[in-house]
Amino acid sequence: MARDVSDATPLGARSELVDWVASGEKPRAAWRLGTEHEKVPFYTADATPVPYEGPRGIRALLDGIQARTGWDPILEEGRPIGLFDEVGGGAISLEPGGQFELSGAPVETLHETREETVSHIADAKAVGDTLGLGFLTLGMSPLWTREETPVMPKARYRIMTNYMPKVGTLGLDMMYRTATVQVNMDYASEADMVKKLRVSLALQPVATAIFANSPFTDGRPNGFLSMRSEIWRDTDRHRTGMMDFAFEDGFGYEAYVDWVLDVPMYFIKRGAVYHDVAGASFRDLFAGKLAQFPGERATQSDWANHVSTVFPEVRLKRYLEMRGADVGGIDHITALSAFWTGLLYDQEALDGAFDIIKDWSAGDRNGVRAEVPRLALNARVGGRTLREVARDALVLSRGGLERRGFRDGAGRDETHHLDYAQAVVDSGKTAAERLLELYHGTWRGSVRPAFDACVF
Repeated sequence: MARDVSDATPLGARSELVDWVASGEKPRAAWRLGTEHEKVPFYTADATPVPYEGPRGIRALLDGIQARTGWDPILEEGRPIGLFDEVGGGAISLEPGGQFELSGAPVETLHETREETVSHIADAKAVGDTLGLGFLTLGMSPLWTREETPVMPKARYRIMTNYMPKVGTLGLDMMYRTATVQVNMDYASEADMVKKLRVSLALQPVATAIFANSPFTDGRPNGFLSMRSEIWRDTDRHRTGMMDFAFEDGFGYEAYVDWVLDVPMYFIKRGAVYHDVAGASFRDLFAGKLAQFPGERATQSDWANHVSTVFPEVRLKRYLEMRGADVGGIDHITALSAFWTGLLYDQEALDGAFDIIKDWSAGDRNGVRAEVPRLALNARVGGRTLREVARDALVLSRGGLERRGFRDGAGRDETHHLDYAQAVVDSGKTAAERLLELYHGTWRGSVRPAFDACVF
């Protein structure tokens, strides 16, 4: 999450909200992909968490990367909470527990997104080395308790921290202890959006399975292969999940907007100040009837910021966000983007993917979503294991990438970026399962070796 929007243009009609989503439509030639990933920093000397302040804290890390890259600081209450590349469009932001996030610029090819990730990691490591910091390649902080985890100085996070325990039992773990990789994808029309959303929602558990990489919590196995995915199941049911309504006849921009309107708010931002309205209705703000601010009307920024606080497995903004995967190393990060790019940016692959999922019921989709955090590739849907479904999806994705035909300087097309995912599916063993083998073997029941083995 890079920056909250500041646009005081007043909203007058529901149609403007629909138009805002529709404005994301782009012709195929203009489609881009943007990769985002989070990583948990730690002190390499003793595997302890990194606070915001201090000579070797997160603020010092941001300052160092700003000096190295020339990116502009994002400030809140006079303190840097991120960086922004005005030229390329990429950004660095802080998640609540100090997870260090790159929101990649929109690029045309997977070769470019990998180069961007490699460059960012090089910057983070160069500065981190001077501060004694490392960065984990795990989907969840494996050792520290929630109480031991630092808190970043961002007002929206203070509001969310107060609200989360009211709507679920694991929301604070989501905020402070998890790390994900996402890719953002474009659509050409409402019909194209609907098809891509349905395919990616239904197949999101496949991505969760392939990229499962969060088996440890509080210094021991947590009973899951993707604990990060399990945490989302008890974060806030009003704003998460598989969006069953997206599969109903007639679904489109309007139905999505109506759903977002009914998701309780967290805050409204006026100037630089975040006002806590957690649990309030955006419909009331839209009508000028918000109890906390009588007569105050919704603005463009209110809407954009509110949309950023819904967390379904695939989020529609003015692009589609794939939200199902744990973070991992560079190959893992790029493979997640490759998986979805091959499936969604080639019509033949998209049609084939739709054929896989078209007969699944809501019960099928929700059932596999419930199973996948624990079972990963061994979860089942439609009478098949997710490993079998993943094999078929990878064939389709590979074909899509081949037909895109984008080659790197060595003449390779984009298909080699799928190799990490292909190896997981071919072996039937996720990164999480390999880590558990180490924990029960050479690590001798300790997660401390992860701070050497699972780092960028």
